[in-house]
Amino acid sequence: MKPKTKLIDRTLVLTTLVCILPILFSLSVYDRLPEQVPIHFDASGNPDNYAHKAFAAFGIPLLLALFNLILQLGLKFDPKRDAKSRIYHISRWIVASVSLLVMPITLLIALGNDIPVERVVPLFVSLLFLILGNYLPKCRQNYTIGIKLPWTLASEYNWNKTHRFTGWLWTAVSIALLAGLLLNLNSALLFMIAIPLLAFLPIIYSFVLSFREPDETP
Repeated sequence: MKPKTKLIDRTLVLTTLVCILPILFSLSVYDRLPEQVPIHFDASGNPDNYAHKAFAAFGIPLLLALFNLILQLGLKFDPKRDAKSRIYHISRWIVASVSLLVMPITLLIALGNDIPVERVVPLFVSLLFLILGNYLPKCRQNYTIGIKLPWTLASEYNWNKTHRFTGWLWTAVSIALLAGLLLNLNSALLFMIAIPLLAFLPIIYSFVLSFREPDETP
């Protein structure tokens, strides 16, 4: 019998605090922020959506903290979670990492700093794919992390094979993305090619594998 899951643990508290940590920076620059702050950018790094500075400075970190709490509880109360796996712990820190990256960049751009967001964000996403790709092959069956399809959830053999394939795929594609970004290739074009590969090839592989699965799985 598994030990009872604690509702609140150290990681939940730390990640939530990290999510709202940028509020300290928001307070220090709030008086200098314009009334409308850019909160979304197109592929060329030009702002295409704005929000009132109060929402940008305080609302976004609080929303990210809420998303983090939802993610933490979903992961913690997954009955098939592997709490000792690296990918489990990495997943618990994703939202907090996004908050630490996105919030300072958003406010610094609003203050007039020239930050190549069209490069910084794709680099962060590519690194995230690289890290996840490295640990996906070690991911055991669960309901919150990984390639959760009818065929993978129904078969441990399919799950393991699909995640080994996906791990190699995500690692290779993320390395190609990083190389392309460092060579100053068009990030939008790179991701238009990469995202369908990352999303659909594992699904196709898993589906085809479901018809080839041996009668007795190891």
